[in-house]
Amino acid sequence: MPDKTQVPAADQTLRILTYLASQRGPVPARTIATALDLPRSTVYHLLATLQEHAFVVHLPEARRWGVGIAAFELAGGYARQEPLARLGRPVLADLVDRAHESAHLAVMHGRDVLYIVEERASRRPALVTDVGVRLPAHLTATGRAMLAALPREQVRALYPDAGAFADRTGRGPQRPGELRDVLRDARSRGYATEDGEVTLGLRSIGAVVRDHAGWPAAAIAVTFTADSDADAEALSALVIHAATTLARRLGG
Repeated sequence: MPDKTQVPAADQTLRILTYLASQRGPVPARTIATALDLPRSTVYHLLATLQEHAFVVHLPEARRWGVGIAAFELAGGYARQEPLARLGRPVLADLVDRAHESAHLAVMHGRDVLYIVEERASRRPALVTDVGVRLPAHLTATGRAMLAALPREQVRALYPDAGAFADRTGRGPQRPGELRDVLRDARSRGYATEDGEVTLGLRSIGAVVRDHAGWPAAAIAVTFTADSDADAEALSALVIHAATTLARRLGG
């Protein structure tokens, strides 16, 4: 097997991606070069190549670099290969038993969420969150929970303008400022909500599942009818407990 001295560009590229993924937010190129003991010219060259393939994003006004959409899609690929879903199924089953509402587990996939586990409560309506379904992250409780856990600069890179906002029911944020307000509210509460923004007549409460580095690895949510007598405060506590349990199992 070749060692890193035989494929230096590959080694340096992976080290840059690993470093960026471990940071709390986008960082300057010079910081990357210093931390990894790499020539600054090499770092700029590799970052430019990674940007072309959407593995990193450049925030020119801040002169910083962060993880791009393609890197999030790799994370979704890992989730689809089963480990997260396998760990999440018993957690969701327990949540459904406690909440008596349907629950699901999702991961980020670009600007979408990808559902990898769904547990249906008895005598509850069918949902659109079947396994393998993708929905706009900014409209879902799971997506908002994960976006709220990202650095603000990262969210700006994912949603730079109104063209990044898909619509389903005519509800929900349609521009960056509106999304910032939604995510600020989610951070202050410790969980995210949506009401009729995915499906009219249904509401959801979601909480983020963090990995060992504090990054949003996934999110768990429960969905219930808008006209039900469900106790939203009690449901939010159950969802947060489930997300914390799964994070602990992931080593978070």
